[in-house]
Amino acid sequence: MADGPIGVTIKAGTVSKAWEKVVIECWNRGVEVPTEYGESSRELLGLLVVVEKPFAEPRVHKGDVNVAVKGSLENYYDEVLHGSLDHAVKEDKVHYTYHERLFSYPPDNAAQIDYILKKLSQSSFSRRAQAITWYPKRDMWVDSPPCLQRVWCTIREGKLIMHTTWRSRDVFRAMHMNVLAMTELQKIVAQKLNVEMGAYVDFSNSAHIYQKSYGEVERFISVLQKRTDRRT
Repeated sequence: MADGPIGVTIKAGTVSKAWEKVVIECWNRGVEVPTEYGESSRELLGLLVVVEKPFAEPRVHKGDVNVAVKGSLENYYDEVLHGSLDHAVKEDKVHYTYHERLFSYPPDNAAQIDYILKKLSQSSFSRRAQAITWYPKRDMWVDSPPCLQRVWCTIREGKLIMHTTWRSRDVFRAMHMNVLAMTELQKIVAQKLNVEMGAYVDFSNSAHIYQKSYGEVERFISVLQKRTDRRT
């Protein structure tokens, strides 16, 4: 296993451009490592992504194969922001949803997003306004524990800054929609606090592309290159 870069920073003005840069960086500089699913992956360790203007257009990248499926993004928003699948957790059909963990953290249904709102309304500069998803009693030995681990917010110069931390990230098939949903959450919090939107900062311990996606990633990058060639 070859050594690869540890600690990669990517900055972009928009969500779509940030995701595009991440996919290219992971493909070109990622190191081949095995996974617990029995397939290989290309991985970057310690990926920090800064989106300077989370709601600048275009937010949605046309090359995302998941977003291209009709209704997929709207359904994901409903799941993360409005709890449309929380019932499935109670029915033991799914292990968790991000909405369940952020809005009614077990076992006491702690409303963590409400805490963030209350904390920042009291002290806009607070460093304590955070929400977590990891619940050790449930998550330590399951096959698919939450990838999102923590959401942290603060206000600087009248703008809401949001940081998120992810233990594991499929950058080609999951990251784009993750960031779109998290920035929608950021917008909700900002509006309720009557402040402007600031930057979105996203950190992944392991950012990777799974082997099953290699062919699609190659086609994705090829299309980007052809577009660049036509402009020059």
